[in-house]
Amino acid sequence: MIPQLISEIDQQQLAKIRAVKLIATDMDGTLTSQGKFSPLLLATLEKLAAQGNQVLIITGRSAGWVQGVLHYLPVVGAIAENGGVFYPTSLDFPQVLQPLSEKTDIKTHRQSLEIAFQSLCQEFPRLQASSDNLFRLTDWTFDVAGLGLSELARLQALCAAQGWGFTYSNVQCHIKPQGLDKATGLQQVLAQYFPEIRADQVLTLGDSMNDESLFNPRKLPLSVGVANICHYLSDLEHQPRYLTQHPEVYGFAELADVVAN
Repeated sequence: MIPQLISEIDQQQLAKIRAVKLIATDMDGTLTSQGKFSPLLLATLEKLAAQGNQVLIITGRSAGWVQGVLHYLPVVGAIAENGGVFYPTSLDFPQVLQPLSEKTDIKTHRQSLEIAFQSLCQEFPRLQASSDNLFRLTDWTFDVAGLGLSELARLQALCAAQGWGFTYSNVQCHIKPQGLDKATGLQQVLAQYFPEIRADQVLTLGDSMNDESLFNPRKLPLSVGVANICHYLSDLEHQPRYLTQHPEVYGFAELADVVAN
C-alpha cells in the first residue's frame, strides 16, 4: 500500500489521528534538522505537551545518551538502543534505566558483541566503531557512512550467520540480539507502563530502516514517515501508513499541527 499524505486524509482518518494518546517517535532524522535540535523542535514538543499529547522518543541512540538528553525535553520517556532499554521521565515510575531485552551479564554480552564486530571487520576492514559504544548496554554500533545497500545486506547476512540481528539508520549500523526492535520494545513499555493505551491509540513516526518495525500494521496500525523516508520506501517490507510533506523536524511539526488542532 502506497503511503498517503497526511495532509490529504479524510475526516474519519483525521478523527483517528486526533484520538491518539501517545506519539512514539524516532529521534535522528525525524526530530532533528541536519543532525541538530532546533527551536522548532522544542516549540513543537511544548505545544503537544500543553494540549495533553504525550510524546515518547524511540531511538537507536545509546542508553547513556538518552538518559542525559531526556532531562531537557518535555516527553514522557524514551526507548533507547532500538528497543533495548527504557528510561521514563514521569514521577509515577522509577527514573532509572529499565532493560527491555533478556537480562544477561552485561560485561559478557558486550564482549560477545565486540567479537561479532571484529569478525565483520575481517571482510570490511574500514568499518569504524561508533564512539558511543562505551555508553551502550544491549547493542554494538559502527558508522553507516560510506556503506552501500549491497554492503549493508552482506553485513546483515554475516550477523545472522553468527546469531545476531542487524539494522541501520541514517547514522549508525547496529549489531543486536535477534528479535530486538523498536516495535517489540514499544509493546513492552505499553504493557508495563501505559496499560491503558491500546495499540490503535499510538501514533508512530520515523524516517529510516531501523524504524520499519514501527510501521508494521499488525502491531501498530497508525504510523507516519517524515518525507525523508522516501529514500528507503522501496527497501521497506512495512511502509508507513501516512507521509508528511516535509522532512525531518519540519515533518514532525506538520504532524503536530494535525494532531493538536
